[in-house]
Amino acid sequence: MTHILQLDASARPGLAGTDEHGSLSRRLTHRFVTGWQGRQPEATVIYRDVGGSPPSFIDRRWIQAAFTPPERQEPWMAEVLAESDRLIDELTAADVVVIGAPLYNFGMPAALKAWVDLVVRMGRTVDYDPSRPDAPFTPRLADRPRHAVVLSSRGGAGFEPGGELAHMNHLEPGLATVLEFIGITRIHRVAIEHQEEGGEQLAASIATAERQVDGLIGRLQAPRQASREPASTT
Repeated sequence: MTHILQLDASARPGLAGTDEHGSLSRRLTHRFVTGWQGRQPEATVIYRDVGGSPPSFIDRRWIQAAFTPPERQEPWMAEVLAESDRLIDELTAADVVVIGAPLYNFGMPAALKAWVDLVVRMGRTVDYDPSRPDAPFTPRLADRPRHAVVLSSRGGAGFEPGGELAHMNHLEPGLATVLEFIGITRIHRVAIEHQEEGGEQLAASIATAERQVDGLIGRLQAPRQASREPASTT
């Protein structure tokens, strides 16, 4: 049974095409998750709206608590780290992490960066061994296969790999760096562009992205379906 963690980071509530001023990235995450469950009804989902309810920013007390060895932690530190623990538990439990993330000023929304800062944590999602200077970091989430699906929306166009503005896109590359650092290396990307232009160009981009989302669901589910089928007796 597949377990999905769905994160929506857009500041816009609702779905584009359904709600006034609705979010395009939320439209894609909704399509992915409902499409997945339509083919695999037993799949479970944890939903976290980081755009609507942003996680806390890390502060001095959080840093002190996070970098204090467990055997030396004071009682107040558990309370400070409780939100981080919840978010990490959700991430660790997931087989597929679906991230809806609009491109804000060439990077990820602040609410999503706050989530990142709470889940990248020494001793929970990555280990550090200074005695191994050539490879001091060990990702803890490499313990089993996990997929990350980054579904983004952009006001302009040309931000895709190889595009003329790819060097200004710090959203998907930034997320990939973080996810790979903690052990999630199977990363898939789909994006909608032309939001500022609108009209036929936006409509075409939405249609293309939705086809890509549908195709991605099929490709990711195929190995799982094959593993559930009984071995051939012929």
